[in-house]
Amino acid sequence: MRKKISIIMSLIIMGSALSGCNNKTVVNKEVQENQVNNLDFTFDVNPKNFEVNVMVNGKKETVSNKIQEREVSNLKKSEKEVSWSYPKENIDISIKKEKDYLDVDIKSNDKEKNSFTWPNVSGESYYLPINEGKFIPSNDKYWKEYLNEQVYNVIESFSMQFFAINKDNISISYIIKNKFNNEMKFDTKDKINFEFKHKYPSINKDKEYGFRVYVTPKNVVDVAKNYKNYIIEKDEFKTLEEKAKENKNIEKLYGAPHIYFWDKSIVTENDIKWNLLKNNIPSNLENWIKELLNTKIEDGKQAAKVFDTMKTQDYVDKFQKSEIVRSFNQVMLLKEFYNPSVFKNTDKEIDKLIKKGIDNLNKVELIELNKMLLKSQLKDSTIPTENWAKSNTVDVLDDIKKSGIENAWIGFDDIEAGYVSPTLVDNAQKDGYLVGPYDSYHSIHKPGKEKWSTAKFEDKSLYENATIENEKGEKLQGFQDTGRKLNPTLSLPSVKNRVSNIMKDGYKFNSWFIDCDATGEIYDDYSKEHITTQQQDLNARLERMDYIREKENMVIGSEGGNDFASKAIAFAHGLETPAFSWVDEDMNKNKDSEYYVGRYYSTTGGVPEVFSKEVPVKELYKKIFIDETYSIPLFRLVYNDSVITSYHWLWGTFKIKDEVENRMMSEILYNTPPMYHIDKNQWNKYKDKIISHNKVWSDFNKKAIKEPMTSFKILSQDRLVQSSTFGEKLTVVANFSNNNFKYKEDTIKAKSLIIYDGSNKIVYKP
Repeated sequence: MRKKISIIMSLIIMGSALSGCNNKTVVNKEVQENQVNNLDFTFDVNPKNFEVNVMVNGKKETVSNKIQEREVSNLKKSEKEVSWSYPKENIDISIKKEKDYLDVDIKSNDKEKNSFTWPNVSGESYYLPINEGKFIPSNDKYWKEYLNEQVYNVIESFSMQFFAINKDNISISYIIKNKFNNEMKFDTKDKINFEFKHKYPSINKDKEYGFRVYVTPKNVVDVAKNYKNYIIEKDEFKTLEEKAKENKNIEKLYGAPHIYFWDKSIVTENDIKWNLLKNNIPSNLENWIKELLNTKIEDGKQAAKVFDTMKTQDYVDKFQKSEIVRSFNQVMLLKEFYNPSVFKNTDKEIDKLIKKGIDNLNKVELIELNKMLLKSQLKDSTIPTENWAKSNTVDVLDDIKKSGIENAWIGFDDIEAGYVSPTLVDNAQKDGYLVGPYDSYHSIHKPGKEKWSTAKFEDKSLYENATIENEKGEKLQGFQDTGRKLNPTLSLPSVKNRVSNIMKDGYKFNSWFIDCDATGEIYDDYSKEHITTQQQDLNARLERMDYIREKENMVIGSEGGNDFASKAIAFAHGLETPAFSWVDEDMNKNKDSEYYVGRYYSTTGGVPEVFSKEVPVKELYKKIFIDETYSIPLFRLVYNDSVITSYHWLWGTFKIKDEVENRMMSEILYNTPPMYHIDKNQWNKYKDKIISHNKVWSDFNKKAIKEPMTSFKILSQDRLVQSSTFGEKLTVVANFSNNNFKYKEDTIKAKSLIIYDGSNKIVYKP
């Protein structure tokens, strides 16, 4: 279950240094990278229509366009501050010029629900923290089409809580002081502009929102560093180095590609001697398996028929082998598999587990029992059980390690995937890798009708008593409109229970991936039994991640990676390329389209088609989600040495046809971990390319991840030649164009990059 879709080491800095003085933010030597060229300005405001302008170097620029005129009362003015009220709406406004920013505060005195819209902005272009970051020209045809009449939930749609508009020679950035209950509505009839709306829910006592407004040269680095300094000032920034002092395993993320491992086989085709099986499978076993397939397995009826057709042939064809192996793997997951009338004359090991009680076995023990039961009947028709699936799991992992990949994050697609191969989990940790399950507390399904394991909870009362209601009293539907959304403030006992049960099974996980908690999909819950504000919802999500991290000593990752979670997590999936196939039916429904991303199904039991199938992307979506000309590393400029971010798992490194090499270059330019979906077949297919890329990327990442990103520049008019700098000496210049580019004394060839590491220089072409 995945949805569609945080600035430097903690330092003690004087408050005056953070707010800045004159035209520069004053910082000590340890934070030279956070110096910001904030421009001095004066301001004026028209209280009737809330138009705000700044005067910078003798030129007037608009901070917010006029909104509707209102009656004004309590108007007060001084040299640096203006305040007034809108009495008909019970709104109080205060604007104060601080040393290097304008402080805007908008307060409601109404206890009931109301809202206010400000600012209304327009510019020649924008820097928006959509995912990693986007540069959006206001007259761009692609963005005008995509943003037409869109309304963004800001905490969910923005990875960080600020935005910036570019004027002729300056940038004006707006840091959002209250991250909750905000919307941004776009108007693209002429050029792109937008308005910002804050809602004051009746259940929330916090009735204020506002902004810090900074003016800088037109430079994405200054914009990002102002936000970084703000986060540091609020003590909301924590480096990976600091996190690693609490859990040294975080260092295993350095230079580590992110790998989803897919083969869940308990037994494989190669483990079966097919001629012997065809002629010697006991009838009572065959009949029992067919009965289980027909009654316990949702799609088992077709497989049950294969056992009959196989016997009428002189051979077993590929389809039949696949279906029979899938049948064996499915029934061996069932508690019902043990049938004393079928499995007689069992040995001591089997008897020992049976005497323990089938219901008392953990899932590892259950699978081990069922393997031995099946082998006891199939006898010489299979190889020894200790070698079942080894060539598809453990051997592949061993080869990954031998290939030179020293560090890696290994993940699974659900909470139970590791049960089928505990040896794989053990070996991954022994190899020095991070390895962890996928977990989620986002959706809960009706008891007895759970469609996936993470939506199943032991406490059956949660479905009726702990789910979220909107203002109308309607229950919010879960992911893919299935089930309901669980209120996070009522989830912690279930979190503790689930995690402890998994760890009691003996799994040596050292990482944990939690879906949805860092996406910004948070809610006000109006249920009378458990009224919850968005702030409380968010705090509960952070609390459960903190619990798993601290109690079980896990390296935590989550989907999204929006920066409110930056202190809780070490890595995130989804910022670099988000999930976007949901926006177009040709990608998600039309199976005849070349753009169809594929089924969540694998004929081999390995990587599903939706991850392994390379597909092209329509021009509009390529421009919006992938194109380098619109990409800017806003998140990286703030959080490079704090949170490691990669792609949403639906859009791994090899997913997009004709874009693989560009994305591999971006993985170095933006210091982004590659993401791979691996089984035996996919490893053999991409092995050479992965190894070759890892030799360059991994060494680079191990250095870059310990430094803040200190610079990002666009070097060509077409924006296809870009440079990034980490710390003082590590610089990448990447040429995404089809033409060579002269950079200082070097020629950067088309579709290649150069890494400048002090006096060393590495030329790389994927």
